[in-house]
Amino acid sequence: MLTAALWGLIQGLTEFLPISSSGHLVLVPALLGMDEPDLATTAVLHLGTLAAVVWFYRRDLMNLVHFRTDPGARRILWLLVLGTLPAAIIGVLFHTKIEILFSDPWIVAVLLIGTGVILSAGLLVPRGTRRVEEGRTGDALVVGWAQALALLPGISRSGMTMTAAMAQGFERVEAARFAFLMAVPAIAGAGTLEGIDLVRSGGFEPALLAGVLTAAVSGYLAISFLVRLLGRAGLAPFAIYCLVVGSLAWWLV
Repeated sequence: MLTAALWGLIQGLTEFLPISSSGHLVLVPALLGMDEPDLATTAVLHLGTLAAVVWFYRRDLMNLVHFRTDPGARRILWLLVLGTLPAAIIGVLFHTKIEILFSDPWIVAVLLIGTGVILSAGLLVPRGTRRVEEGRTGDALVVGWAQALALLPGISRSGMTMTAAMAQGFERVEAARFAFLMAVPAIAGAGTLEGIDLVRSGGFEPALLAGVLTAAVSGYLAISFLVRLLGRAGLAPFAIYCLVVGSLAWWLV
């Protein structure tokens, strides 16, 4: 149970902070000499982070129900549907090949450094003012392909999507809102499919529930912290973190 809670804590904190949850779930066990959680277990932990983001943005998500009468809700729903497609397509077509990368901590460390480089480049983007309700089809495609890139372990989903949204002129907190709303269908899809496979294979254990709960609580706290920090410091602290931790991991593993 303690191990499941540890994985849940790592998952919850690193899913929303732009430092790559998949990368940490590979590198932390490698550095500690532990067996890393399998992909199915990781996907189940995603259900905890799904609960966190759904609760944090519950008003936005509930408002989508009124898409027929609310132009703003209709626009956001269209952006989310369109932006989810790239990751869904790439995930289905290259699922097996992507899984192979999770077995090599060295590759994950290099990709975490890559996340740091991209976040650093994002610091050069002028501060935007746009809101999600002002999003266009092109914005959804740009952010959607950024999310698809984050299928690689070590590449942060939130880091890529927020950086892409900022590059499209969205205000920092609105970029996070866009990124996390778009993460909802992606996390739900991966967690549900892998969770069903886990249950069918008999691999689901009650101890995983501790991990899911820990991921939910820590995930909510991570979103709250990030939203507050974005207005003051942007993504700079996370760029430094990814560069330093990725470099250390590359040297140690």
